[in-house]
Amino acid sequence: MNTETELELDLQIACDATTLPTEAQFVLWAKTAIQGRLDEAELSIRLVDEVESAELNMQYRQKSGPTNVLSFPADLPPELELPLLGDLAICKQVVEREANEQHKACLDHWAHMVIHGTLHLLGYDHIADDEAEEMEALEIALLKTLNISNPYTPIL
Repeated sequence: MNTETELELDLQIACDATTLPTEAQFVLWAKTAIQGRLDEAELSIRLVDEVESAELNMQYRQKSGPTNVLSFPADLPPELELPLLGDLAICKQVVEREANEQHKACLDHWAHMVIHGTLHLLGYDHIADDEAEEMEALEIALLKTLNISNPYTPIL
């Protein structure tokens, strides 16, 4: 594997564009999750409002209401050797609200959501307890490389 993952990011802004992280930050956070796992990847991140998030959440997960991040892994036939990883839909309002409620720096929570969603695209999950523990430990370690504290530490 290369020492540096090549990442092509398609950033789509479909929400109020004020107070958003920069494209460079989204690239850094996604690369942090991908580094050492893939030599190259293509990823789309769509920043959505609560209406679009709720629609996607209902359509693809049969759950009502908006959510922080939805992951849509690329579903390519194995014979197509393309670096397409998939798509993330991240709801700006939910991320900002959660950061406030959890007393976290907003950019730190954005980083966590991008890493969390990208790990889902890489095949990690948190349905079973052992999978959840593995994924959380990996998220904590990856965020630590960015000098971001454990997002799962309870609020005191």
